Amino acid sequence: MRYKISGRQIDVGDALQTHVKAELGQTVEKYSQRPTDATVVFSRNAYEFLCEATVHLSTGLTASAKGGATEIYAAFEACREKMDKQLRRYKRRLKDHHRERSEPVEFAGAPMYVLAANEGPEESEPESLQPIIIAEMETKIPSLSVGEAVMQMELAGAPLLVFRNEKNGGVNVVHRRDDGNVGWIDPSASS
Repeated sequence: MRYKISGRQIDVGDALQTHVKAELGQTVEKYSQRPTDATVVFSRNAYEFLCEATVHLSTGLTASAKGGATEIYAAFEACREKMDKQLRRYKRRLKDHHRERSEPVEFAGAPMYVLAANEGPEESEPESLQPIIIAEMETKIPSLSVGEAVMQMELAGAPLLVFRNEKNGGVNVVHRRDDGNVGWIDPSASS
């Protein structure tokens, strides 16, 4: 597994890097036999150290976790424990579905645009109804089942996930609702 361990305005020494590689590697390999790479970023927020970890699995899914504490090693341990819990749930769900994904998740490219936000509440009427495009880039849309999409959204800690439904090939969205449940938008079901 490839590791990228860095710090935002923090010097990450060799001892911490060795500790992260050993502990995170042990945790990830316990639940996933084929992790591809991991990114760990340490930062500081006032008195607290923060650790953010992202692990990419060969199945195409991504697990993310964050942890914080007053000491840098404790922040990593909090992050590692959250990662452990997420991967344990992920593996349990795979066993519950009696399905192992034999091939990696396919990704399709799609354009992605960043639109300018409104200037402020005092702006009453925009000059044009066309939004201002700030940036154009390429994004990847995975082909997943609905269950895998919900699992990926939870693993990444994201509020929503856009994916291509393996069953019908249409673009679908799963999202976390305000009431705590998961919503699923399937435009192909309406036609």
